[in-house]
Amino acid sequence: MNVAVKYGALGDAPLVSPDGVLVTEGGQASVAQRLLSLYPGAVLIGDERASGDGFEIVTLADIDADETLVINLDVLDSVGIFQRLHRSGAEPKIMNFQWINPSTFHHPVNFAAMGLAYSFFPTFCSGERTAAEVREVTERWALQQLAHRAKVAWADLGVNTERLVERVATPEPVVLYPAISMDARKQPMEFLQIVTAVQKKEPIKVTARLAQSQLASGPAIKLATLRWTSVSPLRAKREDYWTELAGTTAFLATSLEEAYGLQYVEALLAGVVGILPDRPWARNLVPPHYPFLYTDAAEAERMLLEAVRDPDGCRARMDAAAGGPFTEWIRTHHGQRGFEEAFKAKVAEWFGA
Repeated sequence: MNVAVKYGALGDAPLVSPDGVLVTEGGQASVAQRLLSLYPGAVLIGDERASGDGFEIVTLADIDADETLVINLDVLDSVGIFQRLHRSGAEPKIMNFQWINPSTFHHPVNFAAMGLAYSFFPTFCSGERTAAEVREVTERWALQQLAHRAKVAWADLGVNTERLVERVATPEPVVLYPAISMDARKQPMEFLQIVTAVQKKEPIKVTARLAQSQLASGPAIKLATLRWTSVSPLRAKREDYWTELAGTTAFLATSLEEAYGLQYVEALLAGVVGILPDRPWARNLVPPHYPFLYTDAAEAERMLLEAVRDPDGCRARMDAAAGGPFTEWIRTHHGQRGFEEAFKAKVAEWFGA
């Protein structure tokens, strides 16, 4: 059985940069790359044929619907994919990959479309909380006679734990905005409020790497106007991304909800002190007694100020909470192998391959 990965239908950004690297306006590119590496020879579905760095892009018209499993990251489009592949009389093999929370969407049409997609096509989710939302959407929005058909599984995405990051000293503390969008659920204005309060007490540099469409958003423009901030597009190369993390002192998370939190985990793996909201999604990422979970803006400000003034002391507290080196705890609890094994097992169960 062949494998094809589809993403990007809900945005206008190109799938591939001029140098052949996967790009996206969200985190889909990282997830798509992970899937392509899981299945050697897998292709990406796009609007026209092209070649990337180690992968091929084909169109839906190029797909052999009888012999190809389509793993779709654009769940809203799953029924449409079926219709296009079914025109020849084939019975398409389609698998939803719900990599973001369904609650990210708001319109009833979107929820109805997701309910139908979940009912007809097996769904793999990027975390337990996302899987719970998928079940809720199915129960509420799918027709009663279809909802029972839904097949849902999940596993945390995890990170490449083989990477070792050497910390790099910087002239002044660097605080990261740990997201590539300025969506309302990320609460970028709360982030700005807290880092501004900290900067008045301790010189810091704030950096944000955003998707191209986000650079012109109101919060991004406001953040960029400050003399102690740097707002720029995403790095094209992963090595540049990791190099920057090595010189980052702390990150401040203000998101209301996350499907998993891949960027936070990668930063923690790189030795960045993470200041996180005391929310269920954040608690899933760290040990039970993690010392930097805040309940309000004042507490977040205090924790971030401590992190930029004494990062080594903060890392020692993180080590104590983990019962050993914190980065080793991340490697043990957030390795990507568990995800890969669970994903492949479900593909075999649902599609016999």
